[in-house]
Amino acid sequence: MRAYYDPDGRTAPLTVPILTIPDLKMMARKTATESMRKNLSLTVILTALLLASGCVYQASLSQGNLLEQEDVDQVTVGMTRGQIRFLLGTPMIDDPFHKNRWDYVYYLRVGKNKAIFKRWISIYFVEENVSEVISDQELRPDL
Repeated sequence: MRAYYDPDGRTAPLTVPILTIPDLKMMARKTATESMRKNLSLTVILTALLLASGCVYQASLSQGNLLEQEDVDQVTVGMTRGQIRFLLGTPMIDDPFHKNRWDYVYYLRVGKNKAIFKRWISIYFVEENVSEVISDQELRPDL
């Protein structure tokens, strides 16, 4: 260690350590090793997050009115709106522009796959009675 003095002599001597080349090399190795450890741990964490993001569970999605075929078969021309509502439930689509039509739509999508079960039934009314039942209509294929 070398001591440096203030020329005026008013302050205490300042001592500064003298670093040799081997000391500098050892310090450089320590900092390089520490930064490599930090980089490695960061890489491991990011890789784990990336791999885990592909394993997200997606629940089955069931939308609409699930109608039993035997209930649909009971619908006949001449039934009232109340009877249809009792038999099939509230319609999925109650269109304000078409008061004389009720649509019952149902589809089931399991996971990320497309819908495996689709059904669309339209019931037309004249005044308060069923005039026509259209079943097994095609839904969009991308559902």
